[in-house]
Amino acid sequence: MARVLIIGSLEAELGQAARIAVARGARLTVAEGAAAGLARLRAEGADLVLCDVTHDVGWLISCLAEERIACPVIACGRPNDADAAVRAIRAGAKEFLPLPPDAELIAAMLQTVAGEADKPVVKDPAMVALLDRATQIARADASVLITGESGTGKEVLARHMHATSRRANGPFVALNCAALPEALLESELFGHEKGAFSGAVAARKGKFEQANGGTLLLDEIGEMDPRLQAKILRAIQEREIDRLGGTAPIRVDVRILAATHRDLQAEVAKGRFREDLYFRLAVVRLRIPSLRERPADILPLARYFAERYAQANGLPLRLLSPEAEAMLLRHPWPGNVRELENAIHRAVLLAEGSMIGADAIELMAPATVMAMAAPITAAMPEAPPPPVAPAPAPAAPTAPAPRGAATLVGRRMEEVERELILETLSHCLGNRTRAAEMLGISIRTLRNKLHEYRAAGVAVPPIPGQMPASATVD
Repeated sequence: MARVLIIGSLEAELGQAARIAVARGARLTVAEGAAAGLARLRAEGADLVLCDVTHDVGWLISCLAEERIACPVIACGRPNDADAAVRAIRAGAKEFLPLPPDAELIAAMLQTVAGEADKPVVKDPAMVALLDRATQIARADASVLITGESGTGKEVLARHMHATSRRANGPFVALNCAALPEALLESELFGHEKGAFSGAVAARKGKFEQANGGTLLLDEIGEMDPRLQAKILRAIQEREIDRLGGTAPIRVDVRILAATHRDLQAEVAKGRFREDLYFRLAVVRLRIPSLRERPADILPLARYFAERYAQANGLPLRLLSPEAEAMLLRHPWPGNVRELENAIHRAVLLAEGSMIGADAIELMAPATVMAMAAPITAAMPEAPPPPVAPAPAPAAPTAPAPRGAATLVGRRMEEVERELILETLSHCLGNRTRAAEMLGISIRTLRNKLHEYRAAGVAVPPIPGQMPASATVD
């Protein structure tokens, strides 16, 4: 259930947006102005802010940045408020929502911030067994470590466990540990007191307190700095946290779910993850198989996404043609369910006629798939070739076209890496976090690479919701 804060009067069109959000299952709070909204965010947090452009959206966003509060802000206004919309987007608003609101657009926004709330779509026996085990474990309060490749649906499984637990009526709060720098992540987790750092003008609750009585998902826990790992360990052991700048511990009642695409046991062996925290998190371990290991789920998921995105975009529902289904079954899906979702989303938008044909489905090229399956490493010096005895040159046969990794031979490492990163980013529709997960790198590394490319004059896909001209910060 997404937590939505609306800033503005509910007497006009913004009230329609509020009613639509509630009808879609959102938990709603309201503030009359930007200052009151900021106070609400400090005390309660939110997954999404809808702010009327008649209020100072730029001021609100700058305050959130100063106080290390990570929450997307959507500017709302009538279509003739074009200047206000541009100012809000340039100030950092993620999107502009025209009023009166479109119900499906709000539904898409809620799905983006809250994840898919429906029961997971499963048919493959391996996933059926996993879902049964997860439902059984959900009734307990033990910590659970969910592992699996990026894009397999770890957060979807976590939300299902919360929904079938005794804490279902409490909040479900998720935090991607790889998406935030260390200082911001610490404040997001534990909150802060007034004066804890420059910009902390008031006390603020962190995710642990916001999830009190419910479930906290620590996604990509393997990316967390060891110093913060120690604080997480204490929070789990003692069931209390310390706000930044605080003088007394605060008791919390939270069920911890953690997720990662990394092998945490290998990370422990390398000294990059605390062994004691690993055992605290992995009371129960659930591994989600890759989409390649559960082929019976490919077509049910594809049909589900086709229906979902047809409805979201106001398009007629089209079935997948037999050729399209055969293409989906042949593909190796290195990006798993997330890659399948993106492919079907594009296909729904591109399809013509009565069915979704194979020509509407764009999949990764084989060379890109191979490069993602085996991450690029530093080039090794080439050994000198062995001497070859001279021989008469026979008639040269026609060389077959290069395939797979052979298409990479003769190219510079940085060129191949740049092409892989930018193609993956485009595949993820500009979503930096998803692209970093698929590439197996941290969000910080991805941002640094994009800054390098932009400085070299290379076009970089903009952040979703931002105008290309204003997308200067990743």
